[in-house]
Amino acid sequence: MSTAPDDSFERSLQDRGYLRVAGVDEVGRGPLAGPVTAAAVVLNLSDVPDGLNDSKKIAARRRDQLAGALYACAEVSVAHATVEEIDRLNILRASHLAMERAVAGLNLPPDALLIDGKLIPAGLSLPAEALVKGDARSVSIAAASIVAKVCRDKIMVELAQQHPGYGWETNAGYPSKSHKAALQNLGVTPHHRRSFKPVHNILYQDKIISG
Repeated sequence: MSTAPDDSFERSLQDRGYLRVAGVDEVGRGPLAGPVTAAAVVLNLSDVPDGLNDSKKIAARRRDQLAGALYACAEVSVAHATVEEIDRLNILRASHLAMERAVAGLNLPPDALLIDGKLIPAGLSLPAEALVKGDARSVSIAAASIVAKVCRDKIMVELAQQHPGYGWETNAGYPSKSHKAALQNLGVTPHHRRSFKPVHNILYQDKIISG
């Protein structure tokens, strides 16, 4: 039986003197198009919105509500790595770059970080703890996952208006059947990740579109 994330990791760090703890997470490693987006969130543990969880487990409307609540009660920073950076660096390094930028964007440096995943980005020099499936275990990481996903989904909706036909407003750039079919039929946009195999393969079919 799954349980909701709690503040035990944050409390443990605070007990050791790390009072400002930021949860850090990213979304968008799997899509064929669009940036990878990360968020860093410093919660006030006495004022945490109800219902924080892994963003994938929350309905879109509820995610939007929670993101608004987090901006109102927490310190939030969102950052991205571009498609060009993803193709140049690789998706893991670009994800870490987005995380580093999100942490750097906080008003004050946190005392410690809780980071979703197995690895701590090399560019983060603050005390940090990596938590596998952290967005389902730590309220701060869950908060970051929600904020990052809401922000990235909005970006993909905007890009969908510029490049209709790929279904980004619903698939957020992930490799759904309809998205891959659109790649075959419509070609590759400037927002597609050329280093990803399905996109790379289509480039050899000379179907690049301008814009």
